[in-house]
Amino acid sequence: MASQSEVIDRLRATFRSGVTFPEQFRMTQLQNLLYLVEENEQLIQDALHKDLHKPKFESVLSEIQITLNDLYFAMENLRTWMQPEYNIGKNLATRMDDCFIRREPLGVVLIIGAWNYPLHLILLPLVAAIAAGNCAILKPSEICQATEQLLAELIPKYLSQDCYAVLCGGAEDTKSLLKNKFDHIFYTGSQVVARSILLAAAPHLTPVTLELGGKSPCFIYGHIDIQKAAKRLCWSKFFNTGQSCVAPDYVLCTAQTRDALLPALRETLRTFYGPDPGASLDMGRIVTPHHWRRLMDMLEKSKGKVVIGGESREEDRYIAPTVLVDVQESDALMQEEIFGPILPILTIESLEEGIDYINRQEKPLALYVFSDETSVVTTVLNNTSSGGFCGNDGIVHMALPGLPFGGVGASGMGSYHGRWGFETFSHRRGCMNRSWLLERVNVLRYPPYSDYNLGWLRWATTFKKNSWGGCSVM
Repeated sequence: MASQSEVIDRLRATFRSGVTFPEQFRMTQLQNLLYLVEENEQLIQDALHKDLHKPKFESVLSEIQITLNDLYFAMENLRTWMQPEYNIGKNLATRMDDCFIRREPLGVVLIIGAWNYPLHLILLPLVAAIAAGNCAILKPSEICQATEQLLAELIPKYLSQDCYAVLCGGAEDTKSLLKNKFDHIFYTGSQVVARSILLAAAPHLTPVTLELGGKSPCFIYGHIDIQKAAKRLCWSKFFNTGQSCVAPDYVLCTAQTRDALLPALRETLRTFYGPDPGASLDMGRIVTPHHWRRLMDMLEKSKGKVVIGGESREEDRYIAPTVLVDVQESDALMQEEIFGPILPILTIESLEEGIDYINRQEKPLALYVFSDETSVVTTVLNNTSSGGFCGNDGIVHMALPGLPFGGVGASGMGSYHGRWGFETFSHRRGCMNRSWLLERVNVLRYPPYSDYNLGWLRWATTFKKNSWGGCSVM
């Protein structure tokens, strides 16, 4: 088996040959990746069920179809994305010049996936890397071993082995991998590991995209259809057993809304998963015993009152959908992202108090507002900051390829999905081909210098509207 450095050297030699640059090559590789997903759908479902006990419905919706949709979107728009951009602002001095922006591939990129969505969180960045013309090394999460091994088996069968490679292994293997120079590192995971990624990238001045997480609030305020809100909240929170970076982490609402919401949550959970969620085929499991113990430790330390759920089984890593009330800002559940099927409810008395609470915390990856009052949704949107925002639903905003997906502040840096991923893995090269015309203007910049020439040159290079009968963009 080739060493890490040998694999990287092979991919770098391929990139320098220019084989990944043409549109046809990129399109062929995207088509082959599409075939990989379509022709192995059952194998993918089996691997995800083995790793996370994911039901077929969730595997198809959140792993397979979201990947296919991003592929369809990229293949449909690739030619447009690759075209030079000519809508560039000019002044009189550059009026006759050819000015444009080229999107060029970065080189050999490293994509490090996460365990909670072990297929789509590594294949969507790969779609973007291929579309942008890069070579890529994939490092799947070792926690989901069945999916990791499936990717290691399928990628070489469907994609060019000279351009794309899968490297498996644990944390020490990843540390070793990060000692190598890459042209971009794309990481999805925790804030703790992200800091290590940044430290490893710094000696090589390697640009980094970090897709992290955080405590994404669901703010329920004002007049609201409580039954609909309960259904959308339960689905987005307990989808994938709460192991989603964009899952609602906690609820903010008034005491009156909380009292109306609780019976609706009980009814919804019973409808979704039956009287015993542990027996439901639609309820997944916590990924490892370590992650299960972490969640149970948080739950045991909490001073909140469990009003729904709370049941658990260590032998099969089960935790029932659990809701707590009387939770304070200092509670154990509020100190870090929960990443499991545990939902604390915090009470506030006013819209302003809720917004102030959100703004006291680190900027979240997503922010959700449930309200029938448009003014409430707009007010929260205008007075907060988050990676993404969704009014009156949860999670679904990340499934639209036309929207950028990414964090801000502690929840990450950079974005992807659709065109945004293409831009992440591209260098925007500013280009100017100068004309030999208008030399009368150009001679103004040559020595010997004079105030007269300087005055004319300032006029010819200004972008102030109507300064020379034109405007800034031509």
